[in-house]
Amino acid sequence: MAKQNIELIVNGDRYEVAVEPNRMLVDVLREDLGLTGTKIGCAQGDCGACTVLMDGVSISSCLTLAVEAHQRELTTIEGLAASPQELHPIQESFVQHGAVQCGYCTPGMIMSAKHLLDQNPHPSEEQIRQGLSGNLCRCTGYNKIVEAIGAAADKMASSGKEG
Repeated sequence: MAKQNIELIVNGDRYEVAVEPNRMLVDVLREDLGLTGTKIGCAQGDCGACTVLMDGVSISSCLTLAVEAHQRELTTIEGLAASPQELHPIQESFVQHGAVQCGYCTPGMIMSAKHLLDQNPHPSEEQIRQGLSGNLCRCTGYNKIVEAIGAAADKMASSGKEG
């Protein structure tokens, strides 16, 4: 298959990449750009480990062709924090509430939470659980994850950093 040149805008940086038309976005992010925070879990769109934001909307990057992301704004877990020393409030809350176990699902959970809080800065517990319905964690019962997202929403609202 002939490769296509695409331009990706990832975490504010522009990349030009030549990809096969059938190549998945998750593979380009991990293998070509070295952004390994986005995980490959099931590779079928069922687990949410590969969740990233494209133009502010959460997507399964294992189901998205890289060519579909041409000239689109992508945010991965690496681009969420203001700096390595200053975590995003959602990331801070996950740490503070013990919402990480093995950590494999955590980037996808956080990116789904970011999308949720961008759409609804004051979600109920039920809305948080619904917002995470596309993400699986095999280590925990989700309670700490839900608590962490609720606390992050409260913190972001009180600091004026919603979304």
